[in-house]
Amino acid sequence: MSLDLALKTRPDGRGDDGIDGAARFNVIRRDGSVTAFDAGKIQAALKKAFLAVEGSGAAGSSRVQDVTTELTLQVAEALRRRVDLGRTCHIEEIQDQVELALMREGHHKVARAYVLYREKRAAARAAEAATPRPDRRALNVKEMDGTLVPLDEARLEILVAEASAGLQGVSAEAILQETRRNLYDGISRKELATAPILAARTLIETEPHYAFASARLLLDLLRSEALSHVHGRPIQATQAEMAEGYGAYFPLYVRCGIKAGLLDPELARFDLGRLAAALRPERDLNFQFLGLQTLYDRYFLHEGGVRIELPQAFFMRVAMGLAIREIDREASAIEFYELLSSMDFMCSTPTLFNAGTMRPQLSSCFLTSVADDLDGIFKAIKDNALLSKYAGGLGNDWTRVRGLGAHIKGTNGESQGVVPFLKVANDTAIAVNQGGKRKGAVCAYLETWHIDIEAFLDLRKNTGDDRRRTHDMNTANWVPDLFMQRVEAGAEWTLFSPDEAPDLHELYGLAFKKAYEAYEAKAEQGLIKVWRRVKAVDLWRRMLTMLFETGHPWIAFKDPCNLRSPQQHAGVVHSSNLCTEITLNTSDDEVAVCNLGSINLAAHVGPDGLDRERLARTTKTAMRMLDNVIDINFYTIPEARRSNLRHRPVGLGLMGFQDALYQLRLPLASKEAVAFADTSMELISYLAIEASAELAAERGRYPSFAGSLWSQGVLPIDSLEKVAEARGGVLDLDRSATLDWDGLRARVRQGMRNSNVMAIAPTATIANICGVSQSIEPAYRNLYVKANMSGDFTVVNPYLVRDLKGLGIWDEVMVSDLKYYDGSLGLIDRVPQELKSLYATAFEIDPAWLIEAAARRQKWLDQAQSLNLYMAAPSGKKLDAIYKLAWARGLKTTYYLRSQSATHVEKSTLKGTDGKLNAVKPTAPGVTAKPASLPQAPAVEAPSFCAIDDPTCEACQ
Repeated sequence: MSLDLALKTRPDGRGDDGIDGAARFNVIRRDGSVTAFDAGKIQAALKKAFLAVEGSGAAGSSRVQDVTTELTLQVAEALRRRVDLGRTCHIEEIQDQVELALMREGHHKVARAYVLYREKRAAARAAEAATPRPDRRALNVKEMDGTLVPLDEARLEILVAEASAGLQGVSAEAILQETRRNLYDGISRKELATAPILAARTLIETEPHYAFASARLLLDLLRSEALSHVHGRPIQATQAEMAEGYGAYFPLYVRCGIKAGLLDPELARFDLGRLAAALRPERDLNFQFLGLQTLYDRYFLHEGGVRIELPQAFFMRVAMGLAIREIDREASAIEFYELLSSMDFMCSTPTLFNAGTMRPQLSSCFLTSVADDLDGIFKAIKDNALLSKYAGGLGNDWTRVRGLGAHIKGTNGESQGVVPFLKVANDTAIAVNQGGKRKGAVCAYLETWHIDIEAFLDLRKNTGDDRRRTHDMNTANWVPDLFMQRVEAGAEWTLFSPDEAPDLHELYGLAFKKAYEAYEAKAEQGLIKVWRRVKAVDLWRRMLTMLFETGHPWIAFKDPCNLRSPQQHAGVVHSSNLCTEITLNTSDDEVAVCNLGSINLAAHVGPDGLDRERLARTTKTAMRMLDNVIDINFYTIPEARRSNLRHRPVGLGLMGFQDALYQLRLPLASKEAVAFADTSMELISYLAIEASAELAAERGRYPSFAGSLWSQGVLPIDSLEKVAEARGGVLDLDRSATLDWDGLRARVRQGMRNSNVMAIAPTATIANICGVSQSIEPAYRNLYVKANMSGDFTVVNPYLVRDLKGLGIWDEVMVSDLKYYDGSLGLIDRVPQELKSLYATAFEIDPAWLIEAAARRQKWLDQAQSLNLYMAAPSGKKLDAIYKLAWARGLKTTYYLRSQSATHVEKSTLKGTDGKLNAVKPTAPGVTAKPASLPQAPAVEAPSFCAIDDPTCEACQ
């Protein structure tokens, strides 16, 4: 296909250059001239690169034509994401994207030829530049009204110097040099503001501190935008000027937000002068670029597309929204602000979006149970839409809906089963996209005994009848212990329609086993019409096969979730949520709600371990903030309000676990890291439970406290015995403790403010804001490009860079090696083995280590944790072993299975100091730390289920 035809027939309807007509852009050439973007020139350059590698016969081949057309489309699309910001593009940036596209598609030899050609041309230009020539003429900047004014070089230099100040390894001159390369005569004011930001961004891969410089340069653009809007006149301010400027700006910002209908008028009744004086402008400097750009794009309030909110005002707005019902509102707001702005703790995304606004929907997760009638089914779908509208993630229990072939009394017909309704729920989630801020997202849960379970397993397949597929909705298996025991025993498993076995939905543990076996006996006697018997191990294998092929359904365990639930007296946990960390009761009358926030563990760790005093202060304040959410919250349906006020659950989690391990010099794949997961979670658990007990003494117990496990003095560590008892005394888990739990039990018996206090969420976005690793995740890569709704961002491991600098081996070749080896150190010979172990990435670590650490955390959690598992080369044997291990260790839930291809071709570094291949040994052993209990299985080719850098996926954020 020709390039013109490919571009004109794009399914997204873009123009003849692959770019929206409204967003076509110009290209700055190296001599400063500006020309229109021409996608054909990209394809021509690509063809030359293929010709250089494959010989003259390749030039006209249809394969090369098709490959270069597709690569050109990819480059155009990548550029479009940047051009949507309304700026020009430098020729070097286009070539960077071409290089990246070649690497992503595996054309490594062609990429090498392309890079060497670029280097050759760069050397020629450098030689030419050494020849004296007249100075380039002065540049002008185009204002909004079209007038031209001279470029203020002095301010540009001051701005870059201020952004670079105090940052080790950051060169103001390097940023200025790169900035000037992107300037041209007649550049717009916005492009001028963007140019130094982009210049600093290109340097992040060589020095992580440029991420802070980039953020500071973005601050200048943000300050100009926000200050000018609230003051009503053009204003530019340096960071130094903001020491005084914040005080004048903050009251104006509040009044402007109220006038625009963005802020709750109640905020004007705070002592704004007192709050303005408490702001800490210097904390604006603590952002990295990814975090600040994310805030700028999606969190800061805007009027007509113009941001009115500066970072410290944002944190104070959230703090005011959470303190609005406190007795001393100003004191509480300042306390909350101090915690948020220090980034020791961060509220979840819905709270950050909506606190202090006209619609304070602050809760993260909603769990529903769908009834077995049309009214109930379509009410549940409507509830999904209402809950999703204001940024809530959803978990639906569909187990009660009768299966395919079941009798319908009202029509005397047969049911079509649960699948057609799941299709409607899928499409509803896509239609309601949370105001454009992020995709609506839902997860459907079904118990393993449901007659439609096999059709449920196929929902995410790309083949088959599309009317029975849900390509956008997450799915999860709700697995009873009895099923796992039958798998272990090689026994049979019986499937039922819930209309004929209704109480199975409400039972767990030994009671479930007794009822289930009774239904099996009835089926054999002919007293049940719709049922089917399968081998348990066959169904298990199919579950794992679908998990391997489609990434769904996830696997969660019904019995540990219920047997360890503090609220057994109040109902049954029928499902988890969108991200598998919430385990709360649901019924027709109650939609479970959970309010989340996460401690930045990395901020509470020093060379000597955990800073217990700081962690105690953080936990106490964080629990108060989370409890306040319940009373302030805007509820879109009455069932959610009723449930939240009756039980008052919250979910305090953590992030930055991998950063904490780096600081402590502990490889994640080690017994010491597992022990740290245990002791750190024990301390957080103790402090969170203690804080809730203290809140109960101050504010009163939650209404359904009587009869709970808390009221009996049964803490999460104690509830493990209930699981062991139901499993015949078998639970293979370390149950040691280090703190004075007996003393806390006595206090808990007197009352708890919250039915549930802990849950570890994925924290993908708020971890970006804080500049730490996500949740309990291992490092994805040490160097990679992260893509999300805010664009593409270079991410480099600063701890690794620090260590490599210390060894004198952080150089251009090392950067190229890391790029080529997908951020892994395993095949780079000159890196010591100690560092390879410490900085092993997610796919280099046996997932058994993740499960062992998660099991130690789980014993302290009253809810669950979002646990991703990574496998470089999944096989049936390895999947079977790892998920059985998760069940045996008493985990409540698992989340995504992430995989990558196990086939590694021999790669060559694209950039060496001499233009030649870097001397590495592709056959060197990698870094795979693997417990002996899980033998290595033969490698297989594995698809990628859930790309962690997929720009379209923000469900878990």
